[in-house]
Amino acid sequence: MQIQLLCVGNRMPGWVSEGYEEYAKRLPRECELRLREIPPGQRGKNADIARAIEDEGRKMLAAVPPADRVVALDLSGKEWSTEELADSLARWLGEGRNLCLLVGGPDGLAPACLARADERWKLSALTLPHPLVRVVLAEQIYRAWSLLHKHPYHR
Repeated sequence: MQIQLLCVGNRMPGWVSEGYEEYAKRLPRECELRLREIPPGQRGKNADIARAIEDEGRKMLAAVPPADRVVALDLSGKEWSTEELADSLARWLGEGRNLCLLVGGPDGLAPACLARADERWKLSALTLPHPLVRVVLAEQIYRAWSLLHKHPYHR
């Protein structure tokens, strides 16, 4: 299974790329994690935020292969423990479909992205900076995989 992490935003600080890559490279081919950045919509003093979100959503959905399972990271989603994430990962691996994780921009995901999602995941009740979300997602996917394979990383 390939996991595609679709994130709104580009030009991340070096520590974000390094942190993300550290965990992504630890995952085996059976659970390969790939990052795809979606350019953010125009924001500024007089920007139309609704239009920016809609543009981001259109670009994001264009990058989702039709057969993929889609999980939207959203505040209305379900919070999972690490064990629950591992159970979900096992289920996703068993389906034989690729997975797309959708991470919106600073104003969230477009309604069309939420409508396309098969599941919604609330990463945390905390407000996390968008760059950090990439690192946390990569680490938690690696941790869930480690738990499934009885690897000592998760203890």
